[in-house]
Amino acid sequence: MSSFTKVALLLAGLALAGCDNSGVFGLDDTLGNDAATEANYEQGSVDDPTSVAHFQQVVGDRVLFTVDQSDLTEDGKLVLLSQANWLLENSAYNAVIEGHADEQGTREYNLALGARRASAVKEFLVSRGIAGTRLRTVSYGKERPIEVCSAEACYAQNRRAVTILQADLSG
Repeated sequence: MSSFTKVALLLAGLALAGCDNSGVFGLDDTLGNDAATEANYEQGSVDDPTSVAHFQQVVGDRVLFTVDQSDLTEDGKLVLLSQANWLLENSAYNAVIEGHADEQGTREYNLALGARRASAVKEFLVSRGIAGTRLRTVSYGKERPIEVCSAEACYAQNRRAVTILQADLSG
């Protein structure tokens, strides 16, 4: 092969190497993945898996309890497993766990019951790998009902623990 042919092949190779073919066949070579699989959602929407709205509506931000109990139900544990996974993937958030009770019983009794419920949730999340320093508990007892009536359907909704997300601003 002559020197001229070698130089011509070298120049042709350099010219081809300089071509940008990203986007050909829907491929994005800079990311190494298919551009068609990129998420099409508005940041902060329910469809954004890192958003508070997604946590509240898809993962679930609350667990319910039975009368006078702070033991987690099987349904509650499933919700908390999802919460733990979400919190592990989204370390920029801390959480306040609110404990609540229905209107039956004294204020003092329900404050203590709400505290036990919030603690049960915190202990479960910590047991799944969430740092205790990212979680804080508070009890509202019967002071913040979401349903107001004297029927079991209302009482059941008020016997809850709610996980409220907060951005970690510590740096």
